[in-house]
Amino acid sequence: MSTTHDPVLVTGCSSGIGKATVEALLAGGHTVWATARRPETLADLAAKGARTTALDVTDESSMAAAVAEVVAEHGRVGTLVNNAGYGEYGAVEEVEIDKVRAMFETNVFGLARMCQLVLPSMRSAGSGRIINIGSMGGRFTFPMGGYYHATKYAVEALTDALRIEVKPFGVEVVVIEPGVTRSGFVGTASSSDGLGGSEGSPYAEMRASVHRANNEAYDNRLMSVSSESVAQVVVKAVEADRPQTRYLLTPAAKAMVVARTLGGDRVWDRMMKQQFGL
Repeated sequence: MSTTHDPVLVTGCSSGIGKATVEALLAGGHTVWATARRPETLADLAAKGARTTALDVTDESSMAAAVAEVVAEHGRVGTLVNNAGYGEYGAVEEVEIDKVRAMFETNVFGLARMCQLVLPSMRSAGSGRIINIGSMGGRFTFPMGGYYHATKYAVEALTDALRIEVKPFGVEVVVIEPGVTRSGFVGTASSSDGLGGSEGSPYAEMRASVHRANNEAYDNRLMSVSSESVAQVVVKAVEADRPQTRYLLTPAAKAMVVARTLGGDRVWDRMMKQQFGL
């Protein structure tokens, strides 16, 4: 176990992958800063030894203050785990564009700004690590998920560019690509207005089919992965001497990436029709 890249700053820790990641890192003896928009939700992590502070990735002053607090105490951020994110689902035609903008603020712009804020201290130290929590959904797209997948494609692109840009300064960049993950994410996604639109919508039948298929996938232990399993991969990326550039989780996710890459559009479209009963 290596703590070379401590302290670890994790965003979005009130539940799911973020919370599980903090717990796993603490169990490994790491110095961890757990953050959330509402720091009172982090009391149990603080009791386990995490440092906690408020951090809202849609608020510039909140992000800057959190990073400054860590740097003031430790001299730098050793590792940033960009975990905060959520899914806004529905047909491209029907999702309110303001909700799309809000999701991009969290999933993309907040992630990018956090990278900008931690990099000066990493460059000064001559080392550091940035771990972006992406998704298998950054490698292919499901119907009714176009906007969410667009944010994860953006995370892939930013990660690929950043990895090359900061390598000369001793900073390594990794993307974690979980498959279907059993966490609070599915509840948030399922409650998206775009999946519960008016009965008169031309997409009503498709919406119901996608909603049903998604729930079945999250309930299937062979298709899905736990937040704790994703957290263990994050720990591996934090501690590795030479981390992989990307970690794609679950055999099902790997199979779908291969099918999308090698099968082409027509094969993929047929797969989507069969999977979602369209």
